[in-house]
Amino acid sequence: MLQIAHIRLHKEVVLQGLTKRNFKNAEATLKKLLLLDDQRKELQQKHDAVLAQSNQLAKQIGQLMSQGKKEEAEEVKSNTATLKAESKQLSESLKNTEEELTQLLYTVPNIPNPRVPAGNTDTDNQVLSTHGNIPDLPQGAKPHWELIEQYDIIDFELGTKITGAGFPVYKGKGAKLQRALVNFFLDQATEAGYHEVQPPILINQASGIGTGQLPDKEGQMYHATEDDFYLIPTAEVPITNMYRDLILKEDQLPVKHAGFTPCFRREAGSWGAHVRGLNRLHQFDKVEIVQIQHPDKSYEALEEMSAYIQSLLSKLELPYRVLLLCGGDLGFTSAITYDMEVFSAAQQKWLEVSSVSNFETYQANRLKLRYKDANKKNQLLHTLNGSALALPRIVAAILENNQTPEGIKIPKALVPYCGFEWIN
Repeated sequence: MLQIAHIRLHKEVVLQGLTKRNFKNAEATLKKLLLLDDQRKELQQKHDAVLAQSNQLAKQIGQLMSQGKKEEAEEVKSNTATLKAESKQLSESLKNTEEELTQLLYTVPNIPNPRVPAGNTDTDNQVLSTHGNIPDLPQGAKPHWELIEQYDIIDFELGTKITGAGFPVYKGKGAKLQRALVNFFLDQATEAGYHEVQPPILINQASGIGTGQLPDKEGQMYHATEDDFYLIPTAEVPITNMYRDLILKEDQLPVKHAGFTPCFRREAGSWGAHVRGLNRLHQFDKVEIVQIQHPDKSYEALEEMSAYIQSLLSKLELPYRVLLLCGGDLGFTSAITYDMEVFSAAQQKWLEVSSVSNFETYQANRLKLRYKDANKKNQLLHTLNGSALALPRIVAAILENNQTPEGIKIPKALVPYCGFEWIN
């Protein structure tokens, strides 16, 4: 979340950033935040004054008792009872004000980096570059949902029987292709200097708050109510929360992790042709990369992460493009995001397969994730993450773009992992 001190010092800049995001009632929200902070400070000062007075009286009582002046000491004690009641009341008011301030801060998104363009929807995103050649498919080319049925590699009906729509069953070479992609992505991440971890796929409320999924996106996550756990929407959440409430040394930076997990998203309100087949699922596999960086180096890291993800797409021989998201399409916690989209030749559309984002201090402030600078002062770190990569749309593009009359040809980089060159 944003730091109240930053809002106070840079109110106009924050307001401009929220306006770029199309955040409603931005000015009124900032005004209320600053008012609550003023109230918090005033209550804190009063509470501190009462505690100081109470401590002073306690010393006085001790002195009087040591001098044998019991009656005078009892008289002073009567004053301390009043102060204790006042202190309790002030403490409660302070706690309530701090909670109200925190809850309101949770509703305010991150401030976009100046490079982020203004805009309302994904149609306003900027295409930065396009790579690779769009394949010229044979006549009668099929979309992936027909190909998977033809070759019997993914079963949506069986998944619906077992669980519900959006939970496919991968079979035979379809299952092997999934495993091959995961292993390929993890090996590539290791070569790029990311330390592999396998985190839990259930998180508690504190973890959801730490990375910004709560209280903003609770309706999009599956909730195990009996134990108050949430199924993760991405490995970013548990991996980043490994460093919640920690103070790192500068020589520990950067922290670089990669993790493979299943991901779960309710995708409430999604319908239509754009969710057909593998285009949008409730459960899918993904390899995630996460960095915790020194603030001076986080934007260099962002470019490095973007280049790394693009290298994966190149090795998979997929045509792709890189987009810079506009303010209206930017994720709640992100300061800047690049999207990578692959071209699905049979569907004749671009499919998002990765987002790489810099959250700057937004998540770190929630997580209390800091480092000690050269002056031994605690400073907030920057957090970044990227999909490297999400499998469903990658699989869709591989199947569609590589279909031939003889079958589906597997990209060369995956053949050693699959153990076969064709799906036929």
